[in-house]
Amino acid sequence: MNRLFYCALIVLLAGCGAAPEPEQPATPAATGNAAPTAPKWEVAEGIEAPESVYVEPGSGTIFVSLIVGMPGDKDGNGRIAKLNPDGTVASTSWVTGLNAPKGLRSHEGTLWTADIDEVIGIEISSGKITSRVKINGAQFLNDVATGPDGTVYVSDMLATKIYALKDGKTSVFAEGEDIEYPNGLLVENGKLVVGGWGKPEADFSTKVPGHLFTLDLATKQKTLLTPEPVGNIDGLESDGKGGYLVTDWNAGKLMQVTSAGVVRTVRQFGQGTADHAYVPAQNLLIIPHMPENKIAAYDLTGAIE
Repeated sequence: MNRLFYCALIVLLAGCGAAPEPEQPATPAATGNAAPTAPKWEVAEGIEAPESVYVEPGSGTIFVSLIVGMPGDKDGNGRIAKLNPDGTVASTSWVTGLNAPKGLRSHEGTLWTADIDEVIGIEISSGKITSRVKINGAQFLNDVATGPDGTVYVSDMLATKIYALKDGKTSVFAEGEDIEYPNGLLVENGKLVVGGWGKPEADFSTKVPGHLFTLDLATKQKTLLTPEPVGNIDGLESDGKGGYLVTDWNAGKLMQVTSAGVVRTVRQFGQGTADHAYVPAQNLLIIPHMPENKIAAYDLTGAIE
């Protein structure tokens, strides 16, 4: 990967410079009510470059990955914050000593996160790091997803690869431009749902942004969920209605992709809407506003079809 190209990506994802607006091709989209709404709650104190928010299903505990610096720097400043289900802060330094943690997902008491070229496991009950697996050749590990058998899937957006980690061993699950520089991941119904960023140009615009698609966990067959490209997809969660909620980092949009593949803008935020969480039972969206150094929760009652 060209070093200048890599540095441009770091600047873009850190929100430290003005990034060009991506060209958005026509999509089968409905507009919806995209007007911004006041958050139910927000947290800014102690929140530095939040990249991912994850709500543990069993307890409702909210975890937030904090890059605290540049997304590609091995500076030891990264950490994980822990919030109570009502948004009050339990600790903004629940786990420290990381570099630039990004995606979060749990399985059987372990919280997994991607940290540049490592996949890190954290015991939720104690906050202790129990596993660090370095992936040789990894360039920019981003989101993580967990399968029912405990396999951890992790996207490498720059290398356009998806790795699988099981029992301490890693393998390449999928690779190549066909997986569209993958960012967001989610395991559901025997498939890996993937949010493509799209191939970056030299100036980091994307003439053809990414699709939302699935890869069958057994056959790896690709199936498009959106017939047209959607955007620079970052966050990816189930909407609880058979579709998905995705964020476009560059455009600052939260979009719903229905089960029929219709794309509609649900909310419009500023650039830097990163890897969100959504709790369907509460219609609760939690967004990391990365350049603003804050996370905020929004009520989406009536906004999701």
